[in-house]
Amino acid sequence: MNENVYLDHNATAPLRPEARLAIDQAMGIVGNGSSVHAGGRAARRIIEDARRVVAALCAAQPDTVTFTSGGTEANNLALGATAMSRVLISAVEHPSVYDVADRPEIIPVDRDGIVDLDALENMLASDNTPALVSVMAANNETGVIQPIERVAEVTRRYGGIVHCDGVQAVGKIPLDVNSLGVHMLTISGHKIGGPAGSGALINVDGLALSPLIRGGGQEKKLRPGTENLIGIAGFGAAAQVINDRGQAEIEKIRQWRDDLESAAKNRILGLEIVGQSAPRLPNTSALISPAIDSETQVMALDIDGVSISSGSACSSGKVGASPVMVAMGFNDSQARSVIRVSLGWSSRPDDTKRFLDVWCGLHDRLARQAS
Repeated sequence: MNENVYLDHNATAPLRPEARLAIDQAMGIVGNGSSVHAGGRAARRIIEDARRVVAALCAAQPDTVTFTSGGTEANNLALGATAMSRVLISAVEHPSVYDVADRPEIIPVDRDGIVDLDALENMLASDNTPALVSVMAANNETGVIQPIERVAEVTRRYGGIVHCDGVQAVGKIPLDVNSLGVHMLTISGHKIGGPAGSGALINVDGLALSPLIRGGGQEKKLRPGTENLIGIAGFGAAAQVINDRGQAEIEKIRQWRDDLESAAKNRILGLEIVGQSAPRLPNTSALISPAIDSETQVMALDIDGVSISSGSACSSGKVGASPVMVAMGFNDSQARSVIRVSLGWSSRPDDTKRFLDVWCGLHDRLARQAS
């Protein structure tokens, strides 16, 4: 019997062994990180060691890192805590940005899903009110990488604040908050092999933010409540792996992804690879085959033990037309036919071959039935 193949790393990555070990060790610590006794000091060491390692992921200073329950909370903190009356976001943002902003102004994107920088500048120039601009580093559905440095340069020129959702990009491409020029960056643990329920907001410029909740002095009063010690420990351990060997891991994955796309184009008539002409994450393929809707493809592959998705995993399990695809200008049929294949640290050389065999077999069966 074939082993299951997991190709949905952009939704969540399997827990790395190093993170599992760190979690197990943290569970043996009896102490609150705010206590001064030995157990409390041991907990505090774990938290602060993780803070340093997580900061290093993005060349940030440790004191800029605020631990959160994940990327969604960090995005909420960034967008909801600046008191900016004007918020601009790209048309392809994650729901944790799109649904948080109050009456956001939408920055259009091109066919590849890249923000229109001229439109951004015109939007900023049209109103003297300082704006918060939030643009993701890389899209979770397509893998397309945004020109964040240029977004930041334009926004700062007009006195605005720049937030970047870096959840999908961290660990897959280099992220340096200093060269990016952003004020705030969101990252998450479970996308890199850490545990779910762990994330961080990096407040690069030390902006004065208002906490979403109140009632304690933890995380400089930005995130009150006893810290999630085991989550932070696992996040730190996963981040350390990325810092130590992430680039070698990613280059191997990039080759597997490229080989998958090359083989798919040779076997599937009319296949479109979303964003192929744009810079993309090395692990992500968004594939449009209009002959079969996304739901059928996802379910058929799942039956054969291959896990993929049709887009964002943060849509209550719904499978339908992708708003990201619609924003990029794809028609309804195309938007309802896209699937996402995303590789990661646990992927194996034969995984993509297994995917292709099952996926192409599905197309072949449907073609025979139609003839």
